[in-house]
Amino acid sequence: MPRDSLFDLDGRVAVLTGGGGVLVGAMARELAARGVKVAVLDLSAEAAETVAAGIREAGGTALAAKANVLERESLETAAAAVEAELGPVDILVNGAGGNSPKATTSDTLSFFDIPPDALRFVVDLNLVGTVLPSQVFGRRMGERGEGCIVNVSSMNSFRPLTRILGYSAAKAAINNFTQWLAVHLAQNVSPRIRVNAIAPGFFETAQNRFLLRGEDGELTDRGRQIVAHTPMGRFGEPADLLGALVWLVSPAAGFVSGVIVPVDGGFSAFSGV
Repeated sequence: MPRDSLFDLDGRVAVLTGGGGVLVGAMARELAARGVKVAVLDLSAEAAETVAAGIREAGGTALAAKANVLERESLETAAAAVEAELGPVDILVNGAGGNSPKATTSDTLSFFDIPPDALRFVVDLNLVGTVLPSQVFGRRMGERGEGCIVNVSSMNSFRPLTRILGYSAAKAAINNFTQWLAVHLAQNVSPRIRVNAIAPGFFETAQNRFLLRGEDGELTDRGRQIVAHTPMGRFGEPADLLGALVWLVSPAAGFVSGVIVPVDGGFSAFSGV
């Protein structure tokens, strides 16, 4: 394979759930810059359109659609709209997810008092919100016999962090599901459908900022601990995820399936000593 075709994505169609967010929005813009026709799906139609409009202004092709990753009908409607405007989907990035303070222990919320509904919300948003889009768009990939799914996991999936009960469990489940789905689709649907995951280290987002910084903007004790245990000495930036994403969805990773790739500045490799 010629070198210039290893990472060629021109003309492909990608769907990104949670595309209105900071990290997945950056992924959408990077794919569009490489000639991918991008569908930005988000529960917030306004957030999705903001990302899509920016892509179009930069000369790319993008469609925004409101979609609830916990409702199959919503996803089916979005899938039909994407196919009608952009064509069959080649790439699915399951980026929707997040945490909730109500499922996180704190000085005011004991583990023994975390409400079941808060746990269900976080597990559903992350795990079910990855499974349902994989069913809806994976079925369409199966009809064509090819495609690529990339799930968004987390460092919490490898090494559960203190306080973050529901999120750690849900992301660990996504790792298991990634491996399961990679095998299932290859054996039962098509060996040309690949499934992998990216496990970001510590990136500041709207969902976790309350844990990393105080109201004054300074790092919390937890934020300082994280940086101290990250050999590269900083939080990740959205651009840090893009190389791994492009590799996983490109021909360069044509024999890669069922892996979870850490993008963490060395956090998972550091013992603390």
